[in-house]
Amino acid sequence: MTTAYISEISKYEGQDVTLKGWLYNKRSSGKIKFIILRDGTGLIQAVAVKGEIEDKYFDLIEELTQESSLAVTGTIREDKRSPWGYEMTLKSLEVVHIAEEYPISLKEHGTSFLMDNRHLWLRSEGQRHVLRIRHEIIQSIRQFYYERGFTLIDSPILTPASVEGTSTLFETDYFDGKAYLSQSGQLYLEPAIAAFGKVYCFGPTFRAEKSKTRRHLQEFWMVEPEVAFNDHEDNIKLAEEFVSYIVAWVLEKCGRELDALERDKTKLEKVKAPFGRVTYTDAVERLKKEGIEIEWGDDFGAEHETVIGSWFETPVVIEKYPAKIKPFYMQPDAENPDLVANMDVIAPEGYGEIIGGSQRDHDLERLKKKVIAQGLPLESYEWYLDVRRYGSVPHAGFGLGIERTVAWLSGSKHIRETIPYPRMLYRLYP
Repeated sequence: MTTAYISEISKYEGQDVTLKGWLYNKRSSGKIKFIILRDGTGLIQAVAVKGEIEDKYFDLIEELTQESSLAVTGTIREDKRSPWGYEMTLKSLEVVHIAEEYPISLKEHGTSFLMDNRHLWLRSEGQRHVLRIRHEIIQSIRQFYYERGFTLIDSPILTPASVEGTSTLFETDYFDGKAYLSQSGQLYLEPAIAAFGKVYCFGPTFRAEKSKTRRHLQEFWMVEPEVAFNDHEDNIKLAEEFVSYIVAWVLEKCGRELDALERDKTKLEKVKAPFGRVTYTDAVERLKKEGIEIEWGDDFGAEHETVIGSWFETPVVIEKYPAKIKPFYMQPDAENPDLVANMDVIAPEGYGEIIGGSQRDHDLERLKKKVIAQGLPLESYEWYLDVRRYGSVPHAGFGLGIERTVAWLSGSKHIRETIPYPRMLYRLYP
């Protein structure tokens, strides 16, 4: 007997197959019983008719509890009335395990309860759709950089230095010294451009921010490209092409998941390069004219990003922020040294910043002065400064946050649903 996955049953129409999975739901209508099987690739309804199936199998269905594991055998037939397109006429079934009373029923549950049971909540259809979209986003990222000749560089998670400021570092003992969980792989990517030209890293990053908004996690995943000889404009172009590629990939590969999540795909179809663009200074002036409280030199918060994102149907690039609110490594703007050659990409519909990046400062002496001015230990960055001592070139890069991108594309209301096991300010379990 052929054993198949539900996702491939169209190949077996009219044939007998065995499917293995978990009981999603069941119901009875007199002499007919229906079970819905879930195997991780899809759902299918199996129909048991008394008199057409052995009594022992028909009666066994009564014993099945939600999430019991089993193997079912029967004939696959097309059924356009079924939401899954096919049904199985059940011939036999084998119980692998009768589950205890499952804590997550098909009724509504509170967020705290669901998060405490995240390891089980992953099985629900909505969560599976979101995480399937995450999977495809990650696949598209790797394909995008592979097609363009980038080399993957694995940056360390334990580091001796800060990238985004010392106030958001997770500190840990490291034998006779201290180490920190990485805020970004960028500093380790920059040396690699001299070896490979175009590189990227992809992995978990950590920020000890005491924030509990729907946009923040303490542990999240980020992809970071870095390119030798790229300037500010090259960096923006790469970011626009990258985001457009991801969106097109998800629309092609995840139509079923987007529909199930009731995501408005027409909005995503408008995401094509080039994006809207506005300078930091112009954005501040426009926000003030709209009655929103902000002063030049303030960083943008969630409210500001939401309004700026509403100005365009595509994502928007905000460029050239004040140098005083940005990290030491950013290249000064060619026209105004009080600004830096940086950019953020803001997703529409209130999802906020998904990309932050800049041209990197490639001047050794200026960079050393900025490290000292920000109170950072110069000795911890000597290896990083070597990139400017031995063949320094203009270069640029950025980081894209996976979870915010998943939230935006899937239409998720909270970032906690975009990663299998979220780590938040008050959440370290399970």
